[in-house]
Formats: sequence, C-alpha cells, structure tokens
Amino acid sequence: MIDADTAALASALRALPDDPRVVASGNHSVPWELVRLLDENVPRYVLNTLNGPPGIPEREGVTAETSFVGAGQRRHSGLRYVPSRLSMVPILFRRSLPVDAVLLHCSLPRDGVVSLGIEVNVLPAAIEACRERGGLVVAQMNDRMPFTHGDALVPLEHVDLAIEVSSPLPTPPAAAALGADTTAIGERVAAMVPDGATLQMGIGAVPDAVLAALTGHRGLRLWTEMFSDGVLALDAAGALDPDHPLTTSFLFGTQDLYHWLDDNRRVHMLRTERTNDPALIARQRSMTSINTALEVDLFGQANASRVDARIHSGFGGQTDFIVGAMHSAGGQSIMALRSWHPKADVSTIVPMVDEPVTSFQASAIVTEQGVAPLFGHSEKDQARHLIELAAHPRVRDELWEEAHHLGLA
Repeated sequence: MIDADTAALASALRALPDDPRVVASGNHSVPWELVRLLDENVPRYVLNTLNGPPGIPEREGVTAETSFVGAGQRRHSGLRYVPSRLSMVPILFRRSLPVDAVLLHCSLPRDGVVSLGIEVNVLPAAIEACRERGGLVVAQMNDRMPFTHGDALVPLEHVDLAIEVSSPLPTPPAAAALGADTTAIGERVAAMVPDGATLQMGIGAVPDAVLAALTGHRGLRLWTEMFSDGVLALDAAGALDPDHPLTTSFLFGTQDLYHWLDDNRRVHMLRTERTNDPALIARQRSMTSINTALEVDLFGQANASRVDARIHSGFGGQTDFIVGAMHSAGGQSIMALRSWHPKADVSTIVPMVDEPVTSFQASAIVTEQGVAPLFGHSEKDQARHLIELAAHPRVRDELWEEAHHLGLA
C-alpha cells in the first residue's frame, strides 16, 4: 500500500480503462472523498454501489449500477439495475460485471491490516475480482471507522493506494415514537419467536418494534445481513446468547453502536455470500427470518421491490433468508407489514400483485390485525387467513369477491 496525495490518486484514476466499472462501499459507508476524485478525473465510468445514498454523482457519463437501489439511485438518470439476490452479487463480479477498481471506506491500519468496519457485504469479492484483473484498489482510511473483525479484515498489501480522512459516519435521524399499529405488529411477531431462536431482521419501524418486544426473551442468536441499535437493547436486557457470535455483513446506527463495535470480537462480520447463503442460514438454530413488503396477495406472493413497475429497491437478501429459514429445523419466515399503506391510502393485502414478485411462501403474514398462517395450508385456506386475519376490515368484502373470481373461495 502507498499513502497517496490527491494528485497521485487522481493520476491513477485517470489511468483506468475507458468507461471503467468501479465498485465502491455502499449503504452508509460510501467513501465520498474517493468518489469525488473519481468524478473529477474520469469522464465516463460505471459506479457499482449497493443501496447508494443521496450524493451519488449524476451527470452525462456516469452510470449508477446496482443490484439494490438506494435513495440516491432511484431517480438517477443513469441508473442501471442488475437484478440479483444479494448472495449472488459476488458471482456477477466474476461472470458479467468485471471490476476495474474498488473504492473502500475503512479503518486506519492495525497490525498490517485495515478493517472494512460497518460495511463488508460484497466488498471482499469485489477486491478479489479486481486484483485478479490487475485492477486498482484504493482505500479511504478513516479514524472514525470502527475496527471490526472476521471478513472485514483486508491485508495492506491488497490495497494499492490510500488516503486518510477524519469524517463522522452517517447516523439515523432520531426515531419517531412507534405508533399503535407498529407496536401491535412487533408484539405479535415477538410472540411467535421462541427462546433460543436465531434472528434475521433489517432496519425500520417494524424491526425496531419487534426488537423492543423481544427484550424478555432469552438465548436469542443473530445471523443476519445487517443490524442496528436495537441489538444493543437486547444485549443490555440479557436476551442474547452470550456465548454465541453476532453474525452480520453490514451495520448502521448511532455513535453508541459504532463505539460498541470497535474491536468487539463478539461481532462476526462475514462476506455476503456467506451471511446470505441459504444453506448456511438453514443450519442456524430455529432460524427466524423477519421481513416486510409493500404488498402481499391472496396467493402469498410479496412485492417488496417495485412501485408502479419502477424499481424501488431490489431482491436484497429477502429471498435468501426466506429459503434458508424455511429449511432450518424449527425455522420460520415471517412477513410483517401494516394492513393499510398510510401514504398511498390503500390496502397492502391485495387480490393479486401486478408487480414482479420479490418472494413467496412465507410461514405467516403479520399485520396489526392479526397473524395469517400460510405455509402448510391449502391455497384456499391461505387466502381465507389473509382476508380474515391480516387484511384491514375496510377491504375484506372486496377481497372475498376477488377471491371467488380467482378460484380461492
């Protein structure tokens, strides 16, 4: 690794092939200083970033490529969405999306390695694919980045150039108080989780409500693609198995979380193709996958990725974890959502989704109205459970009428 000034780094970026594909740390760990230098020095390039936040360069010549669309990419004029389950993205780097450069956001070096900190995800695979092609690996080393372990560790000899920064990491806005509906969903889901279960869940109001309702549980484990501050509350309440690692691939939270993460060997950071491998997920004890969707239909199909046919997010890890959880001994896959979408003012339980399906065959659908068990029931019983136990009362008569037309009643 060579400590570089911006002039040396700019020269190296200008030497990349025409219209290079550059993979950068995504989610809440974008190396903004490196992205700025890339944009200033390379006329045309493809920036491959998962869940890109606002600030992704947008001009002629910039392609915003991703397999999971973030807020900074949804309306990007150069968006190129490449559908893929998250576990399969590393394979794309070797087969169809060759990597010319990787821009990392990492810690300062310790004992000959840097740590990818809060964002491991697909980066180890990107680094390997890039180095096999003789590409360029650049690190933005930040003294504010927590030093995490596992697959987060990158040998310094795998980094060609590096610059140092001191920049605070993004943190979420203060969470609004959980509403009655969300609290009810959290309590219903928590009641379905046995002591000793292994959890996967994301970030947002519903996962926060579930975590808040799980503090009385004991022996819980974590095998997930990401987690946030809610895990700290579980730990403080004694709900987690103290002898089992907390396995994840990326993180996002407050400074309290980042301080807790630093050099915390209990947190085991794994690359995406391992955290999201359905076979490894299936090995976890009573694996309980908790996800959400934009809408669920009477066939149990879920749309979690598109609005008016336009890509809103992507498959992410939802399908990976549903499949893995359903094959786990004692496992289950729970889809949790409000029965009524407040902004669109429509039911989230619909006769049949008219968008591409993100996932299907969950164990149960949970709303503030109740729990609709699906797996193991006939298609007609599934539809009945969804209408009677999960749908909002305002649309139940309409859903029954549609169920008759669909042969589900």
